[in-house]
Amino acid sequence: MTSQANNRDTRSDSTLDEEQYGRKPGTSLPIAPDMTTLILTCLSVAQSEWTADFEFRATGPERGGGNLQIWYTKEGRSQAETPSIYTIGPFDGLALVIDMYGGHGGGIRGFMNDGSTDYKSHHAVDSLAFGHCDFSYRNLGRPSRLQIKQLADSLEVVVDGRRCFGSDKIKLPSGYYFGISAASADTPDSFEVYKFVTSTAPGITRELPRRDPPPQQPPAPASNPGGASSDQSSRYTPSDTQLAARFTDLQNHIQTLSRDLDGVLREVQQLASNSEARHQDLSHRVISNEQLSALDRRMQSIEDTLRGHQGQFSSIQGALKDSHSTLNEGLTQQMTHRATTF
Repeated sequence: MTSQANNRDTRSDSTLDEEQYGRKPGTSLPIAPDMTTLILTCLSVAQSEWTADFEFRATGPERGGGNLQIWYTKEGRSQAETPSIYTIGPFDGLALVIDMYGGHGGGIRGFMNDGSTDYKSHHAVDSLAFGHCDFSYRNLGRPSRLQIKQLADSLEVVVDGRRCFGSDKIKLPSGYYFGISAASADTPDSFEVYKFVTSTAPGITRELPRRDPPPQQPPAPASNPGGASSDQSSRYTPSDTQLAARFTDLQNHIQTLSRDLDGVLREVQQLASNSEARHQDLSHRVISNEQLSALDRRMQSIEDTLRGHQGQFSSIQGALKDSHSTLNEGLTQQMTHRATTF
């Protein structure tokens, strides 16, 4: 299944056609008010057990709205003009609806129909859902993953790795077609489809649809000079050329990576050399233990010397005090004598 949505490819076993209503293909599902988009498969699912893997992202303003539907129906392309669960007639199959119904930040609901109920004219379509779960899908900043699993005895819907809902009473028939549709509200959401892949259960072989073989043409005469085999002349096929080109490109990438690794290695070696130089410089600046011991011994010697001369300092201090007292008395007597003489 190949489709383009917002310039992203989604791949599976069959091709999707786009029926765009007022939109060009190759863009995200509707981003304008009151628009609808429908994508349908050309090939039906031939297996009885399968898994549909769907990845999408929804973005929009705070009060934006719209809905996204996944269809598995018998009608296929005849459903092209009814892309909404609220406008479709009596379809036959399964419909999953992703929207803001219920006001809980979003949810996923499942609807079944055997062709007997006309949803377009039904007075309460929402009441026909057979299963639902809450799922806040808007503005997550990443794709959300939805899986639909049809097993041998049950149907299960899984979203982002957790079970949403399911039933052991539902067995969808094979031969139905997948489709994706979206509808926007007055304030539209944008739905981006990243991937839609269908795969079969282990041990089940895919049954390709019957197609008439092309008319056989008589083989053209081939020259075979020198008795060389015609198989050898077609040895170099386009796939071999592409393989050689890819191998050359891989070699170029490996050489570029090798040069980058060499540059990183040189930078690491330069950083190691600079670190060693700084270590040596700091080692020279740091005082060794022997130098600290010698300095401590010199300080101790100076302290001992000062203690030894402490008595002499005291004697000098006492002599200076006596000299100062004698000088003061002599000066006082001399000044008194002179004053008396005058």
